[in-house]
Amino acid sequence: MNISLTFKNFEPSEHLRSYAELRFKKLGRFLHRSKNIELTAVLAVDKFRHKADVQLAGDGIAISAVEQSGDMYATVDMVQDKIEAQLKKHVDRQRDKRRESRRGTGGGDAGPDRFGPDEQGGDVPLIVSEQVEAKPMFADEAALQMGQSDEPVFIFINAETARINVLYKRKQGGFGLIDPGE
Repeated sequence: MNISLTFKNFEPSEHLRSYAELRFKKLGRFLHRSKNIELTAVLAVDKFRHKADVQLAGDGIAISAVEQSGDMYATVDMVQDKIEAQLKKHVDRQRDKRRESRRGTGGGDAGPDRFGPDEQGGDVPLIVSEQVEAKPMFADEAALQMGQSDEPVFIFINAETARINVLYKRKQGGFGLIDPGE
């Protein structure tokens, strides 16, 4: 990972320069497979505001973060934490994509099963079965979890009614809730 630091409106101490480089180098542990990653950090001082603007780009990654505070060391820490959180999310998404691609092609518990022809001689549509562990939660908690995922449906046990509910994304926006009743 290539790190370039730019300082605006102040002359940095050698300690600040090495501190910022050390903090940003720690991000490399999330990028061990990626090559040609460029991290550009612009550290600026404007009266009493210490601002850090960081851009991380390369190999399908484009992450940026901006932070400001009254102390440059604290600002570097905060912006590094922000970038790290975004990188963790990116790495998790990549790992989930790899798992999904392996699960879709290489066996697994929920593989597709094709059934034989029906009585009229036509093929029965492909049915993919999947087991889901439904956890007890309130509907608003389920909506929050579904908002963070890319799945079209979310199955859970409603904590108020103790029944299985299905939350789905509506084409018009928002969510729909299916409650089978008693």
